[in-house]
Amino acid sequence: MAKIIVKDTTIRTMSKNGIDYICITDIARQKNSVEPKDVVKNWMRVKNTLEYLGLWESLNNPDFKGVEFDPILREAGSNSFTMSPSRWIELTNAIGIINKLGREGGTYAQRDIAFKFASWVSVEFELYLVKEFQRLKEEEQKQLGWSAKRELSKIN
Repeated sequence: MAKIIVKDTTIRTMSKNGIDYICITDIARQKNSVEPKDVVKNWMRVKNTLEYLGLWESLNNPDFKGVEFDPILREAGSNSFTMSPSRWIELTNAIGIINKLGREGGTYAQRDIAFKFASWVSVEFELYLVKEFQRLKEEEQKQLGWSAKRELSKIN
């Protein structure tokens, strides 16, 4: 699990099944350090957010439960509507958002979703996050290249 520093905020990242995830709980701490999960829940109440999440899942998740998604979308935006990451995952079989429990816990989102969330929190923060994430990926690629060259020299 890698960490990046964005505007003095540590943001955790992870990879699962070849998909890069960024901790949106860490991003939310920038706005509410006491209850970052509330920031995430508020974002998930927005109809545009759910449209985006539903489309992302439709494009990237063959096991997405679109039938269960339709009533959620109809209800979104009403005053009484609430949505949490765990409820979203449970109802739709989503893979774009992961809830991780324990010491390294938090809500992680696939990088496109995380960037969308960061933009909702702060456009400036999102731009810095994108830059730092790209830098991290470039470093990982350099390490892979160095590792591959090292292994080839061992073989020779």
